[in-house]
Amino acid sequence: MSKGVDVELAIGIDLGTTNSCVAVWKHNRIEIITNDQGNRTTPSCVAFTDSQCLVGDGAKNQIAKNPANTIFNAKRLIGRRFSEATVQKDIKLLPFRVIEGPNDVPKVMVTHKGNEQQFSMEAISSMVLTKMKEVAEAYIGETVKNAVITVPAYFNDGQRQATKDAATIAGVNVLRMINEPTAAAIAYGIDNMLGLTGKRNVLIFDLGGGTFDVSLLTIDEVGAFEVKAVASDTHLGGDDFDNKMVNYCCDDFKKKWNIDLAGKKRVLGRLKAACEKAKRTLSYSSRASIELDLLHKGIDFSIEITRAKFEELNMSYFTKCIEQVKTCLADANIMKGGVDEVILVGGSTRIPKIQRMLQEFFHGKEPCKTINPDEAVAYGAGVLAAKLRGATSKMVKELVLFDVIPLSVGVETDGEVMTVVIPKNTPIPTKRMMEFVTTKKKQTSMDVIVYQGERSKSTDNYLLGSFTISGIPPAPKGVSVVEDCFEIDDNGNLTVTAKVLSTGKTEKLTVTNICGRLSKKEIDKMMEDAEKFKLEDQEYKRRAEAYNALEDCVYQVKKKIKSNDMSPDHLKNIQYVVEDAMEWRSNSKVAAVHEIERKKEYLEFVSGLSFPD
Repeated sequence: MSKGVDVELAIGIDLGTTNSCVAVWKHNRIEIITNDQGNRTTPSCVAFTDSQCLVGDGAKNQIAKNPANTIFNAKRLIGRRFSEATVQKDIKLLPFRVIEGPNDVPKVMVTHKGNEQQFSMEAISSMVLTKMKEVAEAYIGETVKNAVITVPAYFNDGQRQATKDAATIAGVNVLRMINEPTAAAIAYGIDNMLGLTGKRNVLIFDLGGGTFDVSLLTIDEVGAFEVKAVASDTHLGGDDFDNKMVNYCCDDFKKKWNIDLAGKKRVLGRLKAACEKAKRTLSYSSRASIELDLLHKGIDFSIEITRAKFEELNMSYFTKCIEQVKTCLADANIMKGGVDEVILVGGSTRIPKIQRMLQEFFHGKEPCKTINPDEAVAYGAGVLAAKLRGATSKMVKELVLFDVIPLSVGVETDGEVMTVVIPKNTPIPTKRMMEFVTTKKKQTSMDVIVYQGERSKSTDNYLLGSFTISGIPPAPKGVSVVEDCFEIDDNGNLTVTAKVLSTGKTEKLTVTNICGRLSKKEIDKMMEDAEKFKLEDQEYKRRAEAYNALEDCVYQVKKKIKSNDMSPDHLKNIQYVVEDAMEWRSNSKVAAVHEIERKKEYLEFVSGLSFPD
């Protein structure tokens, strides 16, 4: 296979909360690939019906009539624990059912083909990734196996691993995971490389449907991208703005009719869709109307929301965004005036108030809007995918990426204290060592419990895994020394090695199947299920095409009856066959493809439209 073709087999996927986007390096440039509906982004939405599973535009288009079985926002739940406060808060406003699975993992319960089924967030996300893979394959004309997939900068190890598991289920080999704001910075840098002189400090403000990231990077004219600091909230975005409006509408409905809409899944689903539409309207208009016929118990609901009211409802969220910007600048040790460019990424950055607050914060500096906020992340991922597959273009070849770890990594010490070994915003790859002494007399083993996060109490952070180093020579308390070595590679993979200094004995970290991670058996089962869904969908498509062909044949025969002279007996015979075919069609919703085709062939034979070989 030639190198040029090999490059095309690596794609960049922005797996978004609300929408996803896919890009590929082709014709010596990045192409954002349109889906089968002609759209450059695809809703991250999966719907289950009585006959099939829909992904993307088809799923979103039927959400109003099938809210309980249409899943969205999987990214806000993937890799999280069901018991988390943010998860519990979210599921109260979701129109579909979220239940607690094994190991405190959230799962969705849907009705599909008349049966109740459970799906993990990894399985739902894998369906979206499969859709994006198919979109790319339709454009490229070849099977795609390799991809760079983007994630929020502050996704912890469990959320990243869960996303990788979703890719595995979808049959996608993850070349690398890249933080979303870093990918957006690559898009900006590639677009502006020719005009760059010296270094530029670029702040990426990435506010999407469910997550918020802000990153400070330094970009130079030779293609080096160095991440200085990241700050983030993996549970803040347009979805939260919608929910504030939903709550406002529910309060208004209760005041007018004394009826509480809490827990009314279908009602909340319709209301949320209307609020999202109103939010978009308020980005270019000063007011928007929400009007829903027969919202609940035969009551029509209507309300007008002004842009000022929308801003008032969400001001606490907007302020949190600016606070994260301050944190990022402080961590990068850069003053406001040292920022050369502020880049807006994510659909929620279209909100006028957010743009104004950012401009005011940076003393009147207008944010850059030269890159498409919906496509920049996929664009950057596509560039990195091309580089990793050996693209020869100068601007891709010279790309050098220096990233940082978004969250601190450390070990638990006495009293459940989080002792940080590698602080957040440390450039990677990196290697750090720290020595620990025994805490008991004649201690012969030591537990190494590894956490990730910024909390002082170890158990308030995310557990990465644990192992035990044994064979420590018995000695008084505080005499024997164990050295822990933490090593993070370019892809953010962590290896922890413990070494007894007096003997040289070592042990490495073994990550257990903790919350948010799937076992190989579970992944294999989901891959089987994914293939089953694929085959079922293909069969559904073939059946639909066969039914359409039969109906077209009936139409053609009816036309022939009207336009041709024939004997009464022949006419009667054809009419009987046509009526029989129509009755059979109405009563046979799930007939096999070969039965439908045989019915059509018989109708063609009797009518004389065509003859079998």
